[in-house]
Amino acid sequence: MPGPPPASGTAGRAGPERAAVLVRILIAAVGRLSRGPERELFAAYASRIAAGIDLAEVEERRRLPAAERVEREGERLLARIPDGAFLVALDQRGRALSSEALARRLLNLRENGASCLAFAIGGADGLAPAVLDRANLVMSLGPMTWPHALVRVMLAEQLYRAEAILAGHPYHRAAPPLRRRG
Repeated sequence: MPGPPPASGTAGRAGPERAAVLVRILIAAVGRLSRGPERELFAAYASRIAAGIDLAEVEERRRLPAAERVEREGERLLARIPDGAFLVALDQRGRALSSEALARRLLNLRENGASCLAFAIGGADGLAPAVLDRANLVMSLGPMTWPHALVRVMLAEQLYRAEAILAGHPYHRAAPPLRRRG
């Protein structure tokens, strides 16, 4: 099985597709990743992405009722999103994209002059309505509920996979369609 494309530089990357993913990527997330396998895996995927991933972690340390805490977390997340960024809010009620569709979205954003693609990951009680309202896209990683540390890892992997798809690298292998039994 071929290894991943190089973490930086242009070696092993093909023509104009490579440039298509060089949009600043920011993940703004509630909570801090502590040392451990999730943090290491996130760092491994983030380091493979040509433009890298900036991670902005926010916390609300005060004990507040859930609704008030979600609002404060939302304010802190939005404060980390650069003006003009294309914001993707991760929410299980959002639109599920295939890996190929995410790659096409990244390519389209770059071709249309986007300078920053930001992702917002909420806390245990989800994202504030203000974040969902500001989002250009509300996206789901599927209907299951995932720990927030794993969401970061899964998102970083999918961003790396999208880059590999656009570069024509064999890292991505789509599953063949399921055959129905008669």
